Amino acid sequence: MTTRNRAGLWPVIFLLLSAPLAVAHEGSSGGGFLSGLSHPVGGLDHILAMVAVGLWGAQLGRPALWLLPVCFPLVMALGAACGLLGFAVPAVETGIAGSAIVLGLMVMLEARPALAAALSIVGFFAIFHGHAHGTELPPGQSGLLYSVGFVISTGLLHASGIAIGLVHRWNVGRLALRAAGAVVLVGGLVFLGQGAGLLS
Repeated sequence: MTTRNRAGLWPVIFLLLSAPLAVAHEGSSGGGFLSGLSHPVGGLDHILAMVAVGLWGAQLGRPALWLLPVCFPLVMALGAACGLLGFAVPAVETGIAGSAIVLGLMVMLEARPALAAALSIVGFFAIFHGHAHGTELPPGQSGLLYSVGFVISTGLLHASGIAIGLVHRWNVGRLALRAAGAVVLVGGLVFLGQGAGLLS
């Protein structure tokens, strides 16, 4: 594709991105996009897990670098559909806390399981995050626009983790990432303790 052709794509991309935003401001019946966009960043437990997916992908390198951040939102959308439709998923808050613990541990140890195992871990925990998002849809708002919003927000958090993970190419960066994994793990333990009533 030539530079001229690429430049011509920008107006199309702008229109595609602005369309949901325009609909989101039409009223409560058409809103939801901005609520979905802000929802994942409203809780530190979600943020830590999403960023950890990007960090782990950066440690693993290609193809996990992009497969993990694609897998998580896709499976999360399925979990959200379960929540929107009223299907129960047991121990959602425990699963969310567990995601920070396990993903933080993977980053801290710089674990390198088979790709299928890494995808299974990420996909398993995505169900809990998605279900939590789905059940917290604000009344009177579009479930579709809300879902699009939180999937985009999740992708941006993954991208942040990947960007931070670029320091993996240096030895000091590898140590920093492992320390970041330890922080995520401790955060998960705190959330788990709070959920169990052990911590206030």
